[in-house]
Amino acid sequence: MSKVIIIGAGGVSNVTVHKCAAMPEVFSEIILASRTKSKCDAIAQSVKAKYGRTILTEQVDADNVPLLVALIKKHKPQMVINLALPYQDLTIMDACLEAGVHYLDTANYEPKDVAHFEYSWQWAYRQKFKDANLMALLGSGFDPGVTNVFCAYAQKHFFDEIHSIDIVDCNGGSHGKAFATNFNPEINIREITQPGRYFENGEWKTTPPLSVHQGFDFPEVGVKEMYLMFHEEMESLALNIKGLKKIRFWMTFGQEYLTHLRVLENVGMTRIDEVEYNGQKIVPLQFLKAVLPDPGSLGENYEGKTCIGCVIEGLKDGKFVRKFIYNVCDHAETFKEVGSQAISYTTGVPAMIGAKMMLQSIWKEAGVYNMEELNPDPFMDDLNKYGLPWNIVEWKSSVE
Repeated sequence: MSKVIIIGAGGVSNVTVHKCAAMPEVFSEIILASRTKSKCDAIAQSVKAKYGRTILTEQVDADNVPLLVALIKKHKPQMVINLALPYQDLTIMDACLEAGVHYLDTANYEPKDVAHFEYSWQWAYRQKFKDANLMALLGSGFDPGVTNVFCAYAQKHFFDEIHSIDIVDCNGGSHGKAFATNFNPEINIREITQPGRYFENGEWKTTPPLSVHQGFDFPEVGVKEMYLMFHEEMESLALNIKGLKKIRFWMTFGQEYLTHLRVLENVGMTRIDEVEYNGQKIVPLQFLKAVLPDPGSLGENYEGKTCIGCVIEGLKDGKFVRKFIYNVCDHAETFKEVGSQAISYTTGVPAMIGAKMMLQSIWKEAGVYNMEELNPDPFMDDLNKYGLPWNIVEWKSSVE
């Protein structure tokens, strides 16, 4: 029986709160806090209607450490599940340290004024959490998160040496909108407009944004064009998967989406620096976020499936082995269950499972950890139990 505070009230939070509420034996009390309390109240009302459970809601500014500390000390949870913006990771970690509670997030920190993300800022907290006898679990979403666990599971069970990993992320669904992002537009667009990066033979290599692409046949979705990008889980996997020679991340995009994105870039709407408009300062990308569809509103008419997984190559008993570990998730089915599209679902469920691992002391280590550093087996079992079943196949064709 454990109490948790969940910070953030977007689409991922909606999923995580519902999944936590379905397990009162683990999550005995849930407090949901966000800058906009009305969003918390709407999620709480949905949970009340579905499970008959009461979720307490609070207003909090996640950029303000004293306010976060006051919130945590008021409710005295065992841990904080951070589903706010990546800009707020460090303030929430600071508050957890000061208040003496465990921490979990789904995405790594990035500064608000620079579109750059890496784990160094959060890894710098390792000793602080260790000294406080607290655990911080980083990236407990799908990618990062489940993909890290897939790699750790493969390393433990199927390979003596892993030589290459290709993380492939496909959304084969359709929401019927001319242009929309499946999670926070500001974070999404910042991410995909950055140069691609991949790790090969001990060094990081850079490519122009979305310049490297190829087709890939995704199970239950079909052939889709996927584009090489940088994604945060590669940074930790390159360190923690021993002997790894190459790791890349690929994501699919439709041509209509890319055309819209190119136009928005060309007219300056993806800029993250301030411009003056009618006597006040605005950030174009933040304005764009305000006029685009809310990702949480996309679920009702979403059709199709996602397919996300890892193509892993290496040696076992001296022989070459290639495995594809993946999950397929149906947008319509996730909406029926929790009122969210599959992109939110595939992130929100692993956040719940990661918290469950910590609260049940299955994962209990003082310090700051990425997902692949912990025993993957119980997490993999829970993916099958709680809505994200996975498959493993011998994959004959290689990613070039």
